[in-house]
Order: sequence, then structure tokens, then C-alpha cells
Amino acid sequence: MADADDVRRVALALPHTAEIASDGFDFRVADKGFVWSYPERVPGRPRVIRLDVAVLFVGDEAEKQALLLGEPDLFFTAPGYDGLPLVLLRLAAVDVERLSELVTDAWRMRAPEALLSDLDGPDGSVIATSAGAGT
Repeated sequence: MADADDVRRVALALPHTAEIASDGFDFRVADKGFVWSYPERVPGRPRVIRLDVAVLFVGDEAEKQALLLGEPDLFFTAPGYDGLPLVLLRLAAVDVERLSELVTDAWRMRAPEALLSDLDGPDGSVIATSAGAGT
């Protein structure tokens, strides 16, 4: 079971990651968001920052649909996310190892190619981080 502290630890272990000030967590690489806390919007009520749900960048609609259909216990979506390459992840339903893989993949999809070598070794393998992130 993962939580917001695990997200923070994993994300900050990735090279060139910046945490943006927010009521929850919000991580970027090269000014592009790759994981942040879910700003739940319920009509007629103020937005609520959910620390138990992470928004993850997944690259494209095909990957999004594969995750939503393949692991509905982990992933879901919400109004406002239609057509966007983002999924919502229930942190309590994922272990830290899988969280590390997901956050690292999101980082990799958002990082400019010039920064990828700071994560990947010469043979293309992931360089171990202090968070153990990697695939």
C-alpha cells in the first residue's frame, strides 16, 4: 500500500524533478507534469485535493484504456479527463514497487530526450535511484 509520502520519495529520486508548491503533491520534469494529487471536483462544491489518489501521465489514449480496462481496481478516470492521456491511481491499492514503475514511466514520457540518459545506463537499463524506482 502506497501513500503520498511514497509518491514524493519516488518522484524526487528521479533526475531533474521539481516539486511545485500545492496543497497536495505536484511533480514536473522540464516544466511538464508527470504525477500530481487529484483535484476532485464535485459540482456545487469547492475542489478537494485528494492525497490518496495520484494523477499519472500515461502517454496516449490506448495506454490509458489498457490500464483502465486491465486494472480497474488500481486505475480510474473522472469527468474532465476525457481525451487526456491521464489516469487516476488509487494509492492504497498499489504497492511501492509498482508505484515506482508507474511514476518512472510517467517521468520518462514527459522528460526531454536529452534528460533520459540521466536515468538510463549506457545499455538502456535504469540506473538505480535512492527510491528504488525503475523498470
